[in-house]
Amino acid sequence: MNRVTVSASLGKHTISRHLYGHFSEHLGRCIYGGYWVGEDSPIPNTRGIRNDVVQALRAIRTPNLRWPGGCFADEYHWMDGIGPRDRRPCMINTHWGGVTENNHFGTHEFLDLCAQLDCEPYICGNVGSGTVQEMSQWVEYVNFGGVSPMANLRAANGRKEPWKVTYWGIGNENWGCGGHMRPEHYADQYRRYATYCRNYGEHKLYKIACGPNGGHYEWTDVLMRDVPHWMMQGLALHYYTSAWIDGQRGTATDVNERNWMLTMLKGHHIEELVTRHSTIMDRHDPQKKVALIVDEWGCWWDVEPGTNPGFLFQQNTMRDALVAGLSLNVFNNHCERVRMANIAQTVNVLQAMVLTEGEKMLLTPTYHVFEMYRVHHDATMLPVQVECRQYEVEKQPLPQVSTSASRDASGAIHVSLCNLHPSDAADLMLEVPGATIREVSGRMLCGAAMNSHNTFEKPETVKPVNFEGAKADKGGIAVALPPRSVVVLKLV
Repeated sequence: MNRVTVSASLGKHTISRHLYGHFSEHLGRCIYGGYWVGEDSPIPNTRGIRNDVVQALRAIRTPNLRWPGGCFADEYHWMDGIGPRDRRPCMINTHWGGVTENNHFGTHEFLDLCAQLDCEPYICGNVGSGTVQEMSQWVEYVNFGGVSPMANLRAANGRKEPWKVTYWGIGNENWGCGGHMRPEHYADQYRRYATYCRNYGEHKLYKIACGPNGGHYEWTDVLMRDVPHWMMQGLALHYYTSAWIDGQRGTATDVNERNWMLTMLKGHHIEELVTRHSTIMDRHDPQKKVALIVDEWGCWWDVEPGTNPGFLFQQNTMRDALVAGLSLNVFNNHCERVRMANIAQTVNVLQAMVLTEGEKMLLTPTYHVFEMYRVHHDATMLPVQVECRQYEVEKQPLPQVSTSASRDASGAIHVSLCNLHPSDAADLMLEVPGATIREVSGRMLCGAAMNSHNTFEKPETVKPVNFEGAKADKGGIAVALPPRSVVVLKLV
């Protein structure tokens, strides 16, 4: 019998709601057509921003939004995106399809979007092709409330009061598209840029350094060694999940048992990455003052047939939903060090929350996982111990069950359970020492097939339903998890 033990009396650390953040880049139809349609569009909008997308993202309590990239960030010059839109210069989006970017969606529009979403902005600055002065002036433009050239320019563009943005990324993937830097060189660049990203008044910046690509452990070691910790509040890890068979990712909907299991193995690898990078950080920062920020993660498949290969548009199936569930479980369980994460990307790109097509919009299976996991936002993480069946995939072990648990402000305990196998059910006994459980309820996401997904013709093929597979008795709670399912239990 599989067994999950939730230690109800041992909770100490908070699962930050910021683990459930999002990432939106000027890439494909994420911004244009995804969020931004313009004030004159027949699609219902508020100051040019789609109402349906805002409503959907508010429903999952989106806590923060990272923008403008991604690789785009290190070729983006923010002054091109302010002032009257008809006077903003165009640029070529060299990373994503070579299309012309008209800069109609810039700083004011992004911060309006965040206000409509009621979420924290997370701005990623240009270190790769920008200058220290340029980024310093961006912070001043956004945050300074007095009289200065940048504050005066902001007022001339229609915004008198500063926005007081807290989260600032200093560069993106500077080991790759952000300049192909060595960690020692980037550490020195970070120190320069961070020095001139100033605090104004009482408002303190939360500065996030470009962190490692997957298992690049040397990068973490050098940054933690060479950057004073008072200059760096976060270090950003990037990791994408793909099956990679015969040199191909495959499409999101071309799913069989082999590439499903390989995907789960690659998704589960985030546990090792978080653990090992945290161990390096602990050596330099035993008090855990610097957070590990996983600000790009998710599944990356080949684009849908017939779409622009530079737009990274892909469908979203139950396979993606399981990767989301197990990844969020890992982040929850490591919340003492991991304090922000941003899935890539919110609309129409990679592992999206929503897809749009003209005036139509649909919610993806991954969206539903984020909705079900809202119960963990700012709750107290409860340690879990899992004894379950192990599968061998490519000579590596893969546990069948992934889980995390928390206690919310009302005292209710929530347990997230993912059955990672596409065809085998998982019967388990859930024990909660330290708590008296009177009532068990739950919700489940489970597609009829491995590639179950929502389309504009059938937008509710995959959606949460009530879960009836949990029964309490004196020995604990017997849970019957169907194959390829995500279940969230509520224990009171």
